[in-house]
Amino acid sequence: MSVQRANTLTAGWASVSPAGVFSGAAVYPLLALLASVAGGPARGDLLAVAPTPLDLPVRGALGVWTREGTPLTLDWAARCDPRLTGDPAIDRPLLDAWASAQTGAPVPPLPAATAGPTHEDALVLTSAVAVTADWRDPFTDGVMRPVAGPWAGRRLASLHRRGPDLSALRVAGTAAGPVTLLTVAGSADVDVVLCTAAGAAPPGAVLSAATTAADAATAATEGPAITSALVDADDAGPELVVKVPRFAASAAHDLLAVADVFGLRAASASGTFPGIGPGGLRVGAAGQSAAATFTAGGFRAAPVAPAPVVPVPYRASTTRRLRVTVRFDLPFGYLTVHRPTGLVVMAGWVDDPEDA
Repeated sequence: MSVQRANTLTAGWASVSPAGVFSGAAVYPLLALLASVAGGPARGDLLAVAPTPLDLPVRGALGVWTREGTPLTLDWAARCDPRLTGDPAIDRPLLDAWASAQTGAPVPPLPAATAGPTHEDALVLTSAVAVTADWRDPFTDGVMRPVAGPWAGRRLASLHRRGPDLSALRVAGTAAGPVTLLTVAGSADVDVVLCTAAGAAPPGAVLSAATTAADAATAATEGPAITSALVDADDAGPELVVKVPRFAASAAHDLLAVADVFGLRAASASGTFPGIGPGGLRVGAAGQSAAATFTAGGFRAAPVAPAPVVPVPYRASTTRRLRVTVRFDLPFGYLTVHRPTGLVVMAGWVDDPEDA
């Protein structure tokens, strides 16, 4: 139930405010924690979004911070060390260092909105997440030159891979039209699903549809970004060719800018949190920072060893095979999915990939 609710949160966030990288899964545990200590209208709003706890299956930084001098219950006081001073010059470096230490990876600075409460009766919600996944089958670095669309004429750094397994390529019928889903399997428990749709489907609609419709997708050799052809080959087995731009993304989000998505409208206006303290507390700031890199070796920020190219002797083809090519040469989305649970850990939209 928690995984489904968290994925619904990700889909809702994507539909109203898609970005290069974001994680509804990293916000969900904070909302569930707040719901457990909230009262009044804030409790109902938070329970509607996050009614049950969720253990994040990847390394992340999740925190609810209070200001020094705010009266707290004994139970909550035991969780809150250190506390924020209210001075952004002191609090911002504290939060940024905490985020990097907890994730074990460099993440962008948290938004200015989370630098600290502006008065004594405030809470600060913070989350940061970084995901690492090595590919089961690495890509080869190459160059892509789109001939149409917003990237036409650019020389993009791209990744290429081919193999016999067509099951990784699926198409789902959604409200945004057919959505192509390509699963790039990680060597551990995290996969990355690339998604794209035909026509002018808005990024938010594509990402939201991909998040909610992945289970209903079926294997396909036709669909957006997919072409199929019979080609000369040495054996008759099918072949899947993948071409995708290399990309990196980082983003910092002010969650209160879309407070209704997270059930924080009442909590940020005049919420009460008797489980935290006896005073009239409200959520004064809520933010997230996230980073993602899609490279030849995996979904991570790390150098990749070059793949040498060697000549091979020519051999005449002996048969014909079906070659299915999926080419992401228009803006597209991605989801990082925890394979055992189906939890969408991170998501994002790629509209400016790396140049070669």
